[in-house]
Amino acid sequence: MGKEHRLPERRQQILEVVQDAGQLSVAELSAQFDVSEVTIRQDLQALSEQGFLLRTRGGALSVNTMPEFSFDVRQHQHAAQKAKIGQAAANLVSHGDTIFLDASTTVHAIIPYLKDYSELTVITNSLKAAISLLDAPQIQVILPGGSLRRESISLVDPMCDDFLRDINIQIGFFGARGVTGDEGLTDVNQNEVAMKRAMVERCRRVVGVLDSRKWGKIAAYTFANLEQIDTLITDNDPSDALVRQIRERHVEVILV
Repeated sequence: MGKEHRLPERRQQILEVVQDAGQLSVAELSAQFDVSEVTIRQDLQALSEQGFLLRTRGGALSVNTMPEFSFDVRQHQHAAQKAKIGQAAANLVSHGDTIFLDASTTVHAIIPYLKDYSELTVITNSLKAAISLLDAPQIQVILPGGSLRRESISLVDPMCDDFLRDINIQIGFFGARGVTGDEGLTDVNQNEVAMKRAMVERCRRVVGVLDSRKWGKIAAYTFANLEQIDTLITDNDPSDALVRQIRERHVEVILV
């Protein structure tokens, strides 16, 4: 992996550990990531300038936000959990279904497990998903038009009603930056959220796929409230209290 990938990966991991701990010192981060304190200070300064954490004397404080790194970087983060979630999600699909896949990396992890299905129609705004399905000619892939969004390698277009009007979708799979009982599924980019909201409205079953780090987190925009969500699939580490709260709201939670 090239240097240009190591830097954003390390900075994302720094944000995650600071977020989990609430506050960490430069010395603690230097020891944890096995880089110099000078390097850590540069990382913290860059992240602070982007508004993702607060610099303190000798360390950093979490502001409970996460930047959007490139798709390729995010795809390699927590890959084992995403693979388990993807397999469980694919088990909900039946031959002949029409499904929607959003452009998140967790939803992308479903694709390897879909290739054994026949007469499947996949609607997706993810160029990565479409390319990954090129070797599955039995699966029809439909891409909506729109503007290229480079961070997620996706097509986004809030004016997508004409494309969606006559499509019946059995299941829609959606990744998210966060889920809570009050805010539902949330994400950060307005254009991506607009696409997700439109698709949620047209899916008979809405399935959220997100690892346990996202539970209890809130991003800027809600695209599906709990009343719109049928199922959440996650790994086995979310808060028991939050899982119980969401199940009490009649949302199925599948732990893998």
